[in-house]
Amino acid sequence: MRSLAYLGLCAAYIQGPVTKILDFDGAIAEMTHFGLSPAPPFAVAVIAFELVASAMVLFGLWRWLAALALAGFTLIATFVALRFWEIPAGQGRMMAMNAFFEHLGLIGGFVLVAIDDLTKTKDTARDGQR
Repeated sequence: MRSLAYLGLCAAYIQGPVTKILDFDGAIAEMTHFGLSPAPPFAVAVIAFELVASAMVLFGLWRWLAALALAGFTLIATFVALRFWEIPAGQGRMMAMNAFFEHLGLIGGFVLVAIDDLTKTKDTARDGQR
């Protein structure tokens, strides 16, 4: 069940890069839209980061570090991409606001994964000293 939870938490960070790979011109357009220049290296970096960090979470390789990195990335991306307070009132603003707070939930989930992983690591080390 824990593995399925990790997969669910990382799903957007797997789907996103795969979509960017399949439509690299779209990925470049997205980077340009958010003012990230030069766009191609940013697109490659985002693709690599999301895939590698997700794999680290899924396979337990420095899981805590990858989870915190994804939390930080998500926080930055949320404030770059979902500035709902700048959108006029209406459906677009409501959708952006909902997505903004959903991203805060993802961040909380990743922080909990990091805490859980660090707690397990600490417990394992303590058990090994007995």
